[in-house]
Amino acid sequence: MNLIDFIGALAGMLTTISFIPQVVKIWRTRSARDISYGMYTCFISGVALWLCYGLLIGALPIVLNNAIVLLLAILVIMLKYRVER
Repeated sequence: MNLIDFIGALAGMLTTISFIPQVVKIWRTRSARDISYGMYTCFISGVALWLCYGLLIGALPIVLNNAIVLLLAILVIMLKYRVER
């Protein structure tokens, strides 16, 4: 792995795992009051486009990281909806 690939892999890993504490916090506290549907809708749209871009150019790191981030972001929204009902 060269330096460029390492930087890309590290960036993808860090941005991907950054959602895990939010998911855990919502799950533990059963509160998602401060989560914005608008922000997450915009974010999920952007991540979905990054995923499409990665697929179109055949960039596996972009595809894998954005697919995981997309799932985690959708999970945050689903948890928010669930705990607010």
